[in-house]
Amino acid sequence: MATTIDGETYLGETLVQPLSASGDITMYLWPLRCLNTKMGGPTFGIDVNGVEVIRFDPHGPGGHWHAKGYDKLGAGGSHIDFPKGVDDIERQLKWSLNHIREETKQLLEEAGYPDEAKSVDSEMLNVATYAIEPHLQKQGDLRRQAIAQGALRG
Repeated sequence: MATTIDGETYLGETLVQPLSASGDITMYLWPLRCLNTKMGGPTFGIDVNGVEVIRFDPHGPGGHWHAKGYDKLGAGGSHIDFPKGVDDIERQLKWSLNHIREETKQLLEEAGYPDEAKSVDSEMLNVATYAIEPHLQKQGDLRRQAIAQGALRG
């Protein structure tokens, strides 16, 4: 699973779901990731054998996503802005989940994982992506907690 960064705050119960029968491909979710810049939101992505390949940061203004190998290229080298108009957390979350459902295999191939792309199970992918929003709702209002802790700006 993705590595946490020193100084950042992570709130809520982490969710990890398999995307392949072997369990080598997984999707993770941190319900609220508070960056050192005092902004944040949910963060989720796809790992292959423990290497983070794809990451989505629907954090509202400044939100973005990463492709072609997050661990391999680093945050700056894999950074992609959300499409124009996809600017709040809710829209970014919905866009990201739809993008994963439609493009996971292609994104894994582009990142240099063609064999792993073939092993993604479509049903497992659907189960994992459709588990994200209910899991976030179950976690409650983590933003208020983060603001009270000083991890996010109010």
